[in-house]
Amino acid sequence: MKTQVSIIMPSYNASAYLDQALQSVLGQTFQAWELLVVDDCSQDNSVALLQRYASQDSRIKVFPQKSNNGPATSRNIGIEEAQGRYITFLDSDDFWEQEFLASSLEFIEERKIEFCFASYHRITEEGTYIDYFKVPQKVDYYSLLKTCPIPCLTAIYDTARVGKHFMPPLKKRQDYGLWLSLAKEIDFMYGIQQPLATYRIRKNSVSRNKFKTAYYQWLIYREVEKLNILKSLYYIIHYSINGILKYAVLLKTR
Repeated sequence: MKTQVSIIMPSYNASAYLDQALQSVLGQTFQAWELLVVDDCSQDNSVALLQRYASQDSRIKVFPQKSNNGPATSRNIGIEEAQGRYITFLDSDDFWEQEFLASSLEFIEERKIEFCFASYHRITEEGTYIDYFKVPQKVDYYSLLKTCPIPCLTAIYDTARVGKHFMPPLKKRQDYGLWLSLAKEIDFMYGIQQPLATYRIRKNSVSRNKFKTAYYQWLIYREVEKLNILKSLYYIIHYSINGILKYAVLLKTR
């Protein structure tokens, strides 16, 4: 079976959740995929677990790293190694609905578009359901500068149409940098309203510190997108307001 989709998974000390993530890939109704897991020098038994899965399914490839370099480097290694036409991402503590790949590919191919993303459920670290995040029907580069409704775990893009794009070398917001890079080349990115994945909000997640996230948002504007001060201030204000609205429900779970 020819590989059509390359799934990029960074992994770091996530052995408690890896089984669920991997099983959600193995259980996809669409099966022409490869899973590229880049382990970022985990200190738990993640690598042993991953290698066990890889020994049982040749579509799973594990790339253990000798030093910890962060998720951007891990994802870029996966992108570099990817053989599929379509590239998508799944973190080691999240998981997909079984029709995620089939539904996404049908959506993208029927409309002849380059990029799509889907709505998703949110759960706590322990697995308690929080809510359902509904994505917009479409976004473009300028709306994306104001807020990022694109979740890394449901984004998929067609390298045959836009080529391979890589993430900027930042500790945070690297996926956002990739979306902006792609958005400059296409008219719109389209959202699937149906929830096709589940995002786990972990207490020690690199995306949970909002002050640090805002700092890296600013770096995206100034150093990656090369916006001037006034434009950067304009978009950071929109980002802050939209961020408060987006995550207001999560404050109740702390």
